[in-house]
Amino acid sequence: MLPARVTELFERQARAGEDLGSPFTAMLCRALASVVDDGTATGRRIIGWQGDARAALVVTRLCGGLHRLVVSGMDDDLRAAYPPNRVSDAELAGALSRAIERHDRLLHDWLDSAPQTNEIARSAMLLPGFLAIARESGLPLTLCEIGSSAGLNLLFDRFSYSYGDAHWGDRASPVHLAPQIKGNVPPLDGVLTVRSRWGCDIAPVDIASEEGRMRLRSYVWPDQPERLQRLDGALALADRHPVAVAKADAGEFVRAKLAQRLPDDAFVVFHSIMWQYMPRQTKDEILAALAEAGRDASAAAPLYRLRMEPSDPQDGWATLSLTTWPGGETRRLARCDFHGRWIEWQD
Repeated sequence: MLPARVTELFERQARAGEDLGSPFTAMLCRALASVVDDGTATGRRIIGWQGDARAALVVTRLCGGLHRLVVSGMDDDLRAAYPPNRVSDAELAGALSRAIERHDRLLHDWLDSAPQTNEIARSAMLLPGFLAIARESGLPLTLCEIGSSAGLNLLFDRFSYSYGDAHWGDRASPVHLAPQIKGNVPPLDGVLTVRSRWGCDIAPVDIASEEGRMRLRSYVWPDQPERLQRLDGALALADRHPVAVAKADAGEFVRAKLAQRLPDDAFVVFHSIMWQYMPRQTKDEILAALAEAGRDASAAAPLYRLRMEPSDPQDGWATLSLTTWPGGETRRLARCDFHGRWIEWQD
């Protein structure tokens, strides 16, 4: 029997699956809690995890490793227990137990790396912020994203968007985003031009490799095929419009790119659902670099920080916030779903 602290990890992820529209993830996590034990190297590592297992997203790592077996076609028995197929709790538990035994070493080693997702739908939360910057500055944008993962959200202006009856972007794009609107439709007017795109991540996903693409697909919840469709559409765009993501510390990266700012350019540092995972020292370095660069900002060379992050860890939503230099004023633009399912414009 698992220790209570480990059982709670699986239950937390199960509840997250329910809250975020993935009943299979909830079923999967509860089934895993019934089969993971110290009889496998994978189970022993999870039970004896060194450090904060919750912060390390250990259960998410295991779920991703198992889905990797499915999407890669490595385990037909397990695939038969995954969507679109329907099985009982007992049948799923049996398939999971057998898969962990068969692929124990692979799953054990998969736990080495933190989950890597590149949730394309968050671009629908960020777009109104970018448009606000373009309207207010009247300048082309230079984008500097931290925590870029594979860099797919740096291609946001190549996606198609619907906000109720309002539309923005290329209707022929292989990525179409249509979040639910709560309240007012975000303003979508203005001319948006992207001059440069830079991204960094401490462990970027190389989408030029099949393994990198497989990793991203592995972390898509199995009963949400529309997310997989969005991901594949964005990967197709990245093939035509590649974006380089540097392997770098975010603090060092931001400071270096700020030093390269050009006049007649709106420089935008942005990030989404990653701030909480960075060390305090890195956060402080980024904030200090922005404040320093902000002192030199002008109407001809403004600086912006656009972020989609929870204002409070207890919030059930993220807040889209925009800080503008010169001046350093921050305003809240919208409340957003973490996965980009809905937006509530507030500005």
